[in-house]
Amino acid sequence: MYGSEGVRLRPTTARAAELRGQRHIVVGSVDNPPPPGPDEITVRIRAVALNHIDVWSWRGMAFAKRTLPIVLGAEAAGEVIAVGDQVDHLCRGDLVALYGARTCGACAPCREGRDNFCEGTPAMYGFHIDGFLRERVNVPARIAVKAPESLDATAAAMAPITFGTVEHMLFDNARLEAGETVLVHAGGSGIGTAAIQLAKAAGATVITTVGSADKAKKAVALGADHVINYREERFEGRVRKITGRRGVDVVFEHVGPETWEGSVMSLKRGGRLVTCGSTTGVTARTNLYLLFQHQLRLIGSFGCRMSNMASVMQKMAAGLVAPTIDSIIRLDEIDTGLARLEARDVFGKIVVTL
Repeated sequence: MYGSEGVRLRPTTARAAELRGQRHIVVGSVDNPPPPGPDEITVRIRAVALNHIDVWSWRGMAFAKRTLPIVLGAEAAGEVIAVGDQVDHLCRGDLVALYGARTCGACAPCREGRDNFCEGTPAMYGFHIDGFLRERVNVPARIAVKAPESLDATAAAMAPITFGTVEHMLFDNARLEAGETVLVHAGGSGIGTAAIQLAKAAGATVITTVGSADKAKKAVALGADHVINYREERFEGRVRKITGRRGVDVVFEHVGPETWEGSVMSLKRGGRLVTCGSTTGVTARTNLYLLFQHQLRLIGSFGCRMSNMASVMQKMAAGLVAPTIDSIIRLDEIDTGLARLEARDVFGKIVVTL
């Protein structure tokens, strides 16, 4: 678009995927953001990784009030194209990964870099407020983490949730150490593939569950030491056999009721179960006898710290871990991508490129 004097004009609209009702997405145009505020940046979104929170939003499972239409997309990376007057740590042209929530930035946890404990009113992008499945967006500069030069946008897009969440779970919360054994559920999921790699890179023995022979082969290729097809055998029994009835040090849980009781039974005395999600429901039975007699620890984990994002991108750049891509799709294929994710018909991540 050019003006009367041949000067290139900034476009006034951008493509976006808007949720307008339950399972009703319209890919069309939205207004471009205004120039960034003093502490903001404008980002040209390059890649968005799909997650179960996008599926929940698409299905209408919002756990807080929100107004439709809403732009989807909670995990993304893009290029900085404008910076506010007070921003001095980012420049135009920088590739950045974007934290998945708008936090207050003023409370003690936020000031300490623990935005996942924000005491204000945090809002998830693409779930409570407009997200990243659009070509341009303004965000507070403080939630943008610069990527190493060797990373591309697809890899950087997986730092905020896919890898950041896993690092926070395994190392900040469960304190996984070299020589320990971890059970990773749903090894073919996005965070499952990340957990296998991060745990192996830390020197742990990895047992993982999958739902097919094809996924089992892929999980072994990622580094899993033992793979259990949960459709063919009870995973908790197999875990006991693999560990000589000892149990695992850590269970990486994000499935919920379908696996919860077996996960608790799979732990050794003093073992730790860490969970970040519950894709099969929100209520699960817990054997309290096992809990107190075996002195188990059940740990909830939500999101990550921005330092986790920086750390996992450095690990990617060093070749210690790598994103597992199921497929790369266009913006107008978003419904198909969400349906496949809902059906667990994936191995790794579905990424939308813009």
